[in-house]
Amino acid sequence: MKGLAGFLVVVAIFGGIFLKYYNQVPTLDETTKEKWSQVQNQYKRRADLIPNLVNTVQGYAAHEKGVFAEVTEARSKVSQMKIDASTIEDPRKLKEFEEAQKTLGGALGRLMAISENYPQLKADQNFLALQSQLEGTENRIAVARMDYIAAVKEYNLVLRTFPGKFVAQIFHPDAKIKETFEASESEQKTPEVSFK
Repeated sequence: MKGLAGFLVVVAIFGGIFLKYYNQVPTLDETTKEKWSQVQNQYKRRADLIPNLVNTVQGYAAHEKGVFAEVTEARSKVSQMKIDASTIEDPRKLKEFEEAQKTLGGALGRLMAISENYPQLKADQNFLALQSQLEGTENRIAVARMDYIAAVKEYNLVLRTFPGKFVAQIFHPDAKIKETFEASESEQKTPEVSFK
């Protein structure tokens, strides 16, 4: 009897561990998809704010057409990209999406720099409100990306550590390590500040 009770305890322990990891792989996969959706949501919010910002600045700086065209083109490119849950499964698509977002961010930076040349624009309430919303959105994007990176890390750890690795290989063979965001070399360099 003691042998049977001991065996049942061992089976129960291993059964509990198995169930934990069996359910953990798809749960963490769905979490990474949800976090990626939040990143996309914030990028969309930024893209939605851009036309209002451009129109406000255009009223003050009509001769800065090159920057307006650059912002409009970058926004158009971002909005034309087909992004869905499969994007996070394909490192090439993820990289293309990130490059398009970086281009749009750079164009927005140049648009904001133009505003420095127009003191009356900097005092305009519409511009100030849009600028504040855009800054808030950039912060939300950073937080959403950070949450996504953390979710990918947790998911990848389960796929690479014992016993999750073996449970995933046997019961979730389609579960693959996910790519995360990477900063380009130019983003890793220390920016030069000049007060000339």
